[in-house]
Amino acid sequence: MAELIRMMRTLDQQVARCSRCGMCQSVCPLYNITKNESDVARGKLMLLDGLMRAFFEDPKGVWQRLDQCLLCGSCAANCPRGVNVVEIFLNARVIISGYRRMPLLKKIIFRHLLSNPDRFDRIISWGSKWQYLFFKKTDFQVDASCAGMISPLFSDRWMLPLAPVPFHKMSGVPVKKKIETGPRVAFFVGCLLDKVFPRVALDIVRILNFHGVQVIIPRSQGCCGIPALSSGDHLTFNRLVAYNLELFAPSDFDYLVTGCATCTATIKKIWPSMFKSSSEDQKAVVDQLAEKTYDISQFLVDVIGVRLPEKPERQVSKPVATYHDPCHLRKTLDVYSQPRLLIQANDAYAFAEMPDAASCCGMGGSFNLAHYNLSADIGKKKVASIEITGASVVATGCPACMIQLSDMLARGKKQIRVAHVVELYSENISHPDILCR
Repeated sequence: MAELIRMMRTLDQQVARCSRCGMCQSVCPLYNITKNESDVARGKLMLLDGLMRAFFEDPKGVWQRLDQCLLCGSCAANCPRGVNVVEIFLNARVIISGYRRMPLLKKIIFRHLLSNPDRFDRIISWGSKWQYLFFKKTDFQVDASCAGMISPLFSDRWMLPLAPVPFHKMSGVPVKKKIETGPRVAFFVGCLLDKVFPRVALDIVRILNFHGVQVIIPRSQGCCGIPALSSGDHLTFNRLVAYNLELFAPSDFDYLVTGCATCTATIKKIWPSMFKSSSEDQKAVVDQLAEKTYDISQFLVDVIGVRLPEKPERQVSKPVATYHDPCHLRKTLDVYSQPRLLIQANDAYAFAEMPDAASCCGMGGSFNLAHYNLSADIGKKKVASIEITGASVVATGCPACMIQLSDMLARGKKQIRVAHVVELYSENISHPDILCR
């Protein structure tokens, strides 16, 4: 209770910075759907302003309001006073979760599965063998593996199943272990690339090899911890960060690269601010890792020096590719131009910018599970923006966004491929016109 009170006082100080100007209202994807003030950051911060009283009177109601948030960071990115709204909401969820008992199912998932990477991998491996019992056959597909659900509760959803073989179990991963020159790069794979999109992880390794990078892939990697923290489980978050700190020693590499926007933002921003440890050494390692962490597109453009090839004088008709900005890349890390350059480096496509490319797709991690109808309403707007470009492929830099876009496009029966940026770059990686400075 003493720790909770200390956290509440800190939270009060953070909330007090909000001037209630309402700038967050115009950029909130949830408010654009519901038109409810309580869904805007300003409304939630006003609720938190009296958290001490509301916390004891109606902790469940406070949690429900805070839970109905995508944590996309649109409000924080547009706040004129620089209020870190996402961090405030995460702290508030931790406080309330510390007072209320965590639901049994969440406790099992986070503290007995997610916080034990080896056990989590075994459960997922078992699930991948039986998952197709829950999918229905259909003639329409956006992704080669995208399928509808049999369950009446999820019959309107299109899911990307778990990969038959996760990345961490694949043999013959193209890692050149004897490269003596070039930067040393550790690859933080992340849960979704490992278990749903191993093809993207393979492309990342192949690209790094192509550019003469020494690739280091620690075995038995754990989750970055953001799913647990978003649910208020600070204990599991701390365990996972500490676990990964043992695997990624900053002295072993020059850069840490990820292909997941959420993992990148979590390691760079959330680990330093939310990880609690009595060890000053651990805190120092967290800061070092944050400094060395790059999104794969940012690394390839800003560090390796990938640039656009010269365009031929005679332009021919090409399929169109467009790009969706993951919230955690553009709004949290200001990574904007680099993924677009990688797409345009593949001369097989004509690039077209979609309207409102930076708007949230509606995924929001567990938000999609708890508030699917709202998630889908936001996603439909994104699909409309994609269609305007006439694109045959939409690329992004976040595997969670890939899941959401595949679902939304399939619901609308749109034959538009969803890909990771590195997949498009990898298609043409050996082309002689793709140069580095």
